[in-house]
Amino acid sequence: MAFPVFKTPETEPIEAEVLEMIAELRTQLEFRVSNRPRQWVGSLRRLSFTRAVQASNSIEGYDASLDDVAAAIDDEPTLTTDEETQLALSGYRDAMTYVLQIASDPTAKVDEGILKSLHFMMLKHYLDKDPGRWRPGAIYVRRAATGETVYEGPPSEAVPGLIAAMIDELENSDAPVLVRGAMAHLNLVMVHPFRDGNGRMARCLQTLVLAREQIVAPAFSSIEEYLGRNTQAYYDVLAEVGQGAWNPQNSVRPWVRFCLTAHYHQARTMLRRIQETESLYVECAELAAEHGLPERVAGALSEVAYGFRIRNSSYRAIVEVTAGEEISDLTASRDLRELVDAKLLEPVGERRGRYYLAMPEVRAIRDALRADREPRETADPFQLAADRRQLTLG
Repeated sequence: MAFPVFKTPETEPIEAEVLEMIAELRTQLEFRVSNRPRQWVGSLRRLSFTRAVQASNSIEGYDASLDDVAAAIDDEPTLTTDEETQLALSGYRDAMTYVLQIASDPTAKVDEGILKSLHFMMLKHYLDKDPGRWRPGAIYVRRAATGETVYEGPPSEAVPGLIAAMIDELENSDAPVLVRGAMAHLNLVMVHPFRDGNGRMARCLQTLVLAREQIVAPAFSSIEEYLGRNTQAYYDVLAEVGQGAWNPQNSVRPWVRFCLTAHYHQARTMLRRIQETESLYVECAELAAEHGLPERVAGALSEVAYGFRIRNSSYRAIVEVTAGEEISDLTASRDLRELVDAKLLEPVGERRGRYYLAMPEVRAIRDALRADREPRETADPFQLAADRRQLTLG
């Protein structure tokens, strides 16, 4: 029996123009990342990963500060999140880490096993939610405020066949990768194959499809940060396409264009952030040199300038990512003590509970960069593409 899923549409000329605009931005991004020192690129990659984890979980109501998300990623205690949120963050971290790990494998294919494995990683702390298993019965998405049903998934007995059809649609499509990723996201979230975590799974799958193509460094290919900033628009376009039930005959073009818009704006954000991160790292390295400190402390100073707190263990992780240097617990303790003596870090708490925050001299660097930041672009890429086509035709 054939199971119909949402079909990948033919790319229209205006969409091809937007795809070309995104490709141009991603070429700039790849060039700027690959031609910069690994030190600050490591900081940028850590921050991008943290923002993706934060955004995808915030969409599901697991709100946490960027600082607490970074702590959860580093397996450190959070300060303001409850246990459920911390478990959600660590589960999504595990799944996304796995995605980035397998993305470099050219033979990696999306299959039922990968989907179930990712789901288990995300929800392994909640055995009552059947992590790693298809849902056993009907499923409804309800509006939190009113309890109103806004979507009903297809029957549970259809799930295995629909997932197989979704994978076939993904792996055999010759559409541009950004469109294939969008369609994988749409089909998974509409099938709603799990009892819980379907939205997070769909966003994680989209990132996997993008990352394995190596169109840009995997940590920079996700649109989860954009979706987190535009959650209502994200829900609205899914509602427009789904119309409250499993309707694979509906037009998917609004969804595809929404995702292309997300890619355009996320790429613009990353290009702006590259310059800011580089400037921050350079100034932190200069500050460290002024105080006679080793350059390896610059990555940690950059993170605390952003408002993150660091501990001995996270300091060592930052040094490894930014400076490519594995240091001992003793060396980390000495570095942190010297940063405190230089009045660049402020210690909070005692012994194992101790963490460090930026002192005013470090925070001032970040504040100055933020004051000079250009406003985020809000232009519609499809209007920009139409204008560009008009100029070309004219």
